[in-house]
Amino acid sequence: MRIAVLIKQIPKFETMSLGSDGRLNRADQMLEMNAYCRRAVSKAVEIGATDVANEVVIFTLGPESADDVLREAIAWGDIQGCGHVRGVHICDAAFAGSDTLATARTLVAALRGDGDFDLILCGRNSIDADTGQVGPQVAELLGIEFVSSAREIALDGNTVHAVGELDDGVMTVETQIPVLISCAERLCEPSKVEPEFRAQVNSSRIVVMTSSELGEGPWGQAASPTRVGDLRSITVERTRLTWPELDLNSQVDKAIAAIRDRHAIATPPVKAAALGPLRRSHGPAVVALIEPGRSHTSAELLGSAAMLAAGCGGYAVGIGPSEAVERCALGNLGADMTVAIHGSDTESDLATTIAAWLREHPTTILLAPSTAWGREIASRIAARTSSGLTGDAIDLELVDGRLVAWKPAFGGAVVAAITSESPLQLVTVRAGVLCVPIPRNASAPHSVITASSRSQLRVLSRTRDDDIDVLADAEVVIGVGRGVDPAKYAEFDQLRRFLAAEFGATRKVTDVGWLPRARQIGITGRSVSPELFISVAASGKFNHSVGYRNAKTVLAINSDPGAPVFSTADIGIISEWSDAIRLLAERSSELPFGQAFSGR
Repeated sequence: MRIAVLIKQIPKFETMSLGSDGRLNRADQMLEMNAYCRRAVSKAVEIGATDVANEVVIFTLGPESADDVLREAIAWGDIQGCGHVRGVHICDAAFAGSDTLATARTLVAALRGDGDFDLILCGRNSIDADTGQVGPQVAELLGIEFVSSAREIALDGNTVHAVGELDDGVMTVETQIPVLISCAERLCEPSKVEPEFRAQVNSSRIVVMTSSELGEGPWGQAASPTRVGDLRSITVERTRLTWPELDLNSQVDKAIAAIRDRHAIATPPVKAAALGPLRRSHGPAVVALIEPGRSHTSAELLGSAAMLAAGCGGYAVGIGPSEAVERCALGNLGADMTVAIHGSDTESDLATTIAAWLREHPTTILLAPSTAWGREIASRIAARTSSGLTGDAIDLELVDGRLVAWKPAFGGAVVAAITSESPLQLVTVRAGVLCVPIPRNASAPHSVITASSRSQLRVLSRTRDDDIDVLADAEVVIGVGRGVDPAKYAEFDQLRRFLAAEFGATRKVTDVGWLPRARQIGITGRSVSPELFISVAASGKFNHSVGYRNAKTVLAINSDPGAPVFSTADIGIISEWSDAIRLLAERSSELPFGQAFSGR
């Protein structure tokens, strides 16, 4: 079996900074292998070691410094007893400025140049950009199946069995090789090798591939339909107030006063937009991709599609599987036309069908949910139509008739303005960031198209254990760490009811199944931006705290006065968590939340 692994070198978050020009400072930055890529390397080596005839080839696209992650991957193979591991370093100034589509095309050219592969593994996404687009785009360009965020992989001859993590559930699938699989954090232990062992890898085991060896191109920025505009640094100065010399009652007094002074909870803004009447199907279409079982996200996308259509003289279309489109009155939510797809519900078949519809109906913008489902379909459509795709946007605007999508990067430390130069502009949008339209009374024209079922991927089951909209919409989030026994979660009930608060968690909590994975907050989890974040019995390490950096106010509760969480908080209570939560619940009437949240 020939196994390929696609890996990426990224900056360490802690060393990231912006210059006076708003651009990322790359000098003196510490670099490392992307966390999810470490799982891909580890699993590939594990499979490769099962047979001496197996070969593992590690590919990376990057500058000269990326040689280090190839050495680390090869050294890991040696340590684990997988003898046939080598690297391909795709390195040339011509590749500079590659967006995800240009990156995927470059990787595909390198893969084809090395021969056929049975299994291709990559990380779920790159945590510096968090798009998750390259994997499905490579699969689309190669014409093979794609499995997203696998946490279990088993091979039985030419059949691959996998369990993939959805945003708030799991999917069990089987397919035939060749297949490309992106790897989730929980798939296996990560590969990690210290620098002295990386240096021992013989340079002859790494081949450098330049643009001239891949073909005429275009490559790099010339092949990239998207452009990065302004970058805005999101710096949050926390007040770090603590009163370690005071007893608990006095600390709670001070904390409540500080919360009131900060106006931590005002009446939440009404996320609603007024819709106009139905628009005729003239001008370009603005399409919203409707995912089954996500009515709130669909309403957000359709409301924005309607507003964008009004701004560019077009009309809004809601398109998706029949089970999602035909059960909802999408015309009331902004759709001027609805299109239901029958015949197949696999992502690859849906992408092929929607791309064909787009070719027949001039379309300027396609909005998709920033979920595993939405990312795969949008990525495949972008690859199929050579269009620009911006991932995980948090804001949209029209400038001179063209879409500008603002997306976070580096764990939310910066947001970047992304534009597309292609006629079709695609964006995946994070849940909970757009306006929900005020429903109108309108019945939109409806049509049905049939998808050809060509996919070899068999979906055996899809299950959902949570709803990603919950954290996105929450004005108050209580983030619990391993220090809170799940048997005592009921002790939060009174305070949660009063604040209409939702639970979030550290990775360690979700790893042991105390809360669903969708509640994980941090670099490899979700980012939240509530009015108030209450951290309870969590140490506050960077990988977790970066996920709540955009909270308006952070209250930390921890018994250790030296815990790093207090450096990421505005207000700190040094106490056993149960005592502090009990007092806050008893005195909840003193908090400035009752008018805003009573009856929610």
